[in-house]
Amino acid sequence: MRKQWVRTSVGVVVVAVGMLILPGRVAAAEALERTPSPPGARVYFISPADGAVGSSPVTIRFGLSVAGVAPAGVIYPKTGHHHLVIDAPTPPENQPIPNDDQHRHFGAGQTEVVLELAPGTHTLQLVLGDYVHVPHDPPVVSETITVTVE
Repeated sequence: MRKQWVRTSVGVVVVAVGMLILPGRVAAAEALERTPSPPGARVYFISPADGAVGSSPVTIRFGLSVAGVAPAGVIYPKTGHHHLVIDAPTPPENQPIPNDDQHRHFGAGQTEVVLELAPGTHTLQLVLGDYVHVPHDPPVVSETITVTVE
């Protein structure tokens, strides 16, 4: 599919044959084309460990094997960038990952974040997204871990 980048006053819009992606919206005349994931690719938490108890802020380190990290907007085979899902279900695999407080994007290629979390128990999951924030095919997602902030 041929894509063209168009700069507007609200950011970059991707225009593709049969599809228009705008901030927070997808209108598709056909199925969204997904980027193949490298066979055996895996995303995981380096830290914290599942069941960890600690204080805020929490340093979260992302791991990735059999794939590389590339910034959003960069089309390069066998790469993607991290998305952190906080206290939410895994996003749909055939749509761009939302960008809000529960779905954090690391489109500059970051592999860690220091995050303020409210006291309580939280679930965390990583999802590898392609150059337009869509999960790969098949999706590369981590196990969901639970952390408690005191």
